Amino acid sequence: MTTLDYAKARELMVEQQVRPWDVLDPRVLDVLAGLPREAFVAEAHRNLAYTDLALPLAHGEFMLKPVLEGRALQALELDPTDDVLEIGTGSGFLSACLGRLAREVVSLEIHADLAATARERLAAQSILNVQVVDADAFSYRTDRRFNAICVTGAVAELPAQWLQWLQPGGRLFVVRGRSPAMEAIRVTAGERNEVNASRIQSLFETDLPYLVGAAPAPAFEF
Repeated sequence: MTTLDYAKARELMVEQQVRPWDVLDPRVLDVLAGLPREAFVAEAHRNLAYTDLALPLAHGEFMLKPVLEGRALQALELDPTDDVLEIGTGSGFLSACLGRLAREVVSLEIHADLAATARERLAAQSILNVQVVDADAFSYRTDRRFNAICVTGAVAELPAQWLQWLQPGGRLFVVRGRSPAMEAIRVTAGERNEVNASRIQSLFETDLPYLVGAAPAPAFEF
């Protein structure tokens, strides 16, 4: 069995997938080129770590495609002094990227086994500024305010509560809408941290699995 050259695969992922999808922020590209994505992928899928695929996790969850990870990271425009909230830890790879770009990351994961595995993977990469919390983002409570929020699954509607977790001028990346026609957006919080005081920028169309509890109510068909 041929051993995959992960370093070469990583370089090709950045140059052939991520950069052509308008991810041009050099800090984001450097992080994606430097972090071993295969270390956050289950052994059975390790040779697919750098493909343009959403890799399966437990509980029907998926690891985002590299291009989506790149666009999300770029949209947040992170500074090294920023504090970030991630909603949906998943594999822990995007958490690791956020940790490399920001000062501190709090990552919420509803599935305890995914959270535990992500903690192990982050520790193995000596990423110590990411705190993985076992929590449901829809019932989570905090008085803390973040510079950025990254949501790794889709929502039918954006909860107003999440905007209240942003500092004024903070950025939130999320995919919203109804499958298969979803929209990735960046929300920039206004001074009052209210939906009508925020600025919403449409980024691109995509289709993602919903976060647990975020799917739209089933519509009746006659």
